[in-house]
Amino acid sequence: MLHINGLSYRLGERLLIDSATAALPSGARVGLVGRNGAGKTTLFRLMRGELSPEAGSITTPKDAQLGSVEQEAPGGAETLIDFVLSADAERSALFAEAESASDPERIAEIQTRLVDIDAHAAPARAARILSGLGFDEPAQNRALSEYSGGWRVRVALAAVLFSEPDILLLDEPTNYLDLEGVLWLTDYLKTCPSTIVVISHDRDLLDEVADHILHLDRGKLSLWTGGYTSFERQRREQQALQGKMLKKQEERRAHLQAFVDRFRASATKATQAQSRLKMLAKMEPIAAVVDETVQPFKWPPVAKKLSPPIVTMEKVSAGYGDRVVLSRMDLTLSNDDRIGLLGANGNGKSTFAKLIGGRLPPMGGKMVRAVKLEAGFFAQHQIDDLERGGTPYTHVAERMRGEAEAKIRGRAALIGFSGARADTKVEALSGGEKARLLMGLATFDGPQLLILDEPTNHLDIDSRAELIEAINDYEGACILVSHDRRLLEACVDRLWLVAGGTVKPFDGDVADYSSYVLGQGAPNPRKKPAPGAKPAPPPKRTRDQGPLKREIAALEDKMNRFQDLLRRVDEALAEAGASGGDALKMADLAARRGDLERALAAAEEAWLELSEQVEEAS
Repeated sequence: MLHINGLSYRLGERLLIDSATAALPSGARVGLVGRNGAGKTTLFRLMRGELSPEAGSITTPKDAQLGSVEQEAPGGAETLIDFVLSADAERSALFAEAESASDPERIAEIQTRLVDIDAHAAPARAARILSGLGFDEPAQNRALSEYSGGWRVRVALAAVLFSEPDILLLDEPTNYLDLEGVLWLTDYLKTCPSTIVVISHDRDLLDEVADHILHLDRGKLSLWTGGYTSFERQRREQQALQGKMLKKQEERRAHLQAFVDRFRASATKATQAQSRLKMLAKMEPIAAVVDETVQPFKWPPVAKKLSPPIVTMEKVSAGYGDRVVLSRMDLTLSNDDRIGLLGANGNGKSTFAKLIGGRLPPMGGKMVRAVKLEAGFFAQHQIDDLERGGTPYTHVAERMRGEAEAKIRGRAALIGFSGARADTKVEALSGGEKARLLMGLATFDGPQLLILDEPTNHLDIDSRAELIEAINDYEGACILVSHDRRLLEACVDRLWLVAGGTVKPFDGDVADYSSYVLGQGAPNPRKKPAPGAKPAPPPKRTRDQGPLKREIAALEDKMNRFQDLLRRVDEALAEAGASGGDALKMADLAARRGDLERALAAAEEAWLELSEQVEEAS
């Protein structure tokens, strides 16, 4: 469906794409992945014909339609439903022609074609797509101009999904969606008839939707079968094999070069030395495995620990002016809670975050906050509020007035901007770097409560893994608003649902909530007792599951490392046995294997015990 042939593109002095080649099968659902700045969006622009390559080409079948979300968010007086329907150009043209056509034969052709493309069912299909992306029926009939940019981007996404192009290009489609929208989109894309290429850093979406991964790394493209988890495993195996092959080649090179150096001047061995020189020249170099490390998120410890609870609410209401947004809230927040805040955009999550963070006073009820409670905020819109002419250094210096330059630069380096990078202008920073700076500023003074609103939007997959580590290591309470299921599953121990004008604990996990959103479950997944049966005892408090889950994750990492080491020892034993190796070395390897097996068994036993505890607590 799409062929990339020897493609090269230069951005300034940097060769961003270097003789890249790939062929995407018809009907494939492809996840395009790579580090921030690798050139993924540039590749999309080359596919759309917006940029011209330095060399090579991108070809698609004749008459194949290519669709992507428009760069400019739509606006104007047109209603949402009409804008989405207009994305089907053929349908719109046929209806327009039908109004003026007078030739009976042509009228019959038009009506036949309208039936063929199921044109009369199109409004219902467009409404379903808009509903899935968060627009109810009244919202669908409002003008585009009534919505903010983020909501209009959703409408543009609905339009391209409705048009069902032959090739669908989606660049970070989840960035403007809430968790509910992401769940719906993931489900929709699984059965979308188009050939899909999606740039995404959402592992769950890539695992559930993609059947191929197209990896852009240091200018080269490689196509892998399977979702992201499969790609990651295959790539690790390839890197291990490549490292072994490189080591063997280096040993072979050294052996040949030693022969040449020794016998080049010998009359009897000169010919053999020359032949070995030719062998050296013909050897294809094997590239060394270079796996770039990701800068970790380093946040300072909590400045002053507080006794729990740090916030309590009894029948609290909140809103703006005379308008009540949330009411009937009875909640308690402890000093080490990890809360995932669920609910569709527009339900009041931002209002609740302002309330619990001390930026909005309650309208009614009783709310008690710890006296010295400090809250740190990260919100996506703050990226636009960074001083454009400033640098990471100047933003840190603003927080450290009167301090020596060396101390300020040391703190900037801790956030992730060492050396000259601290002097980079904000407008020259990538989205991920801006997010890193903002999170560093939000945690600057060691607040006891951290509120993170969509912190992963501009982070690549590896940076998201580092963010999970930072949140789990953070000593204070954390409230997370995120459409990234992996982040929620790895970090939170309780879920609160913002819906129906209030905030209540959600009795279930992220998987239960996913089923609820997709219409496969109820808001409260706990089964009701049968008539006449004794009511079930109240559920045990689950706030201690967070540390348990983090221990389980650590054990899983440990088990993976032990399994990897066992595999390497087995390979070494096989090699030694095949070559009649040193008996002492083989005995040492066998002993190491026994130690690893015992360590793996102990880790698995601990993992099973902790998993049972979590299951019982649930």
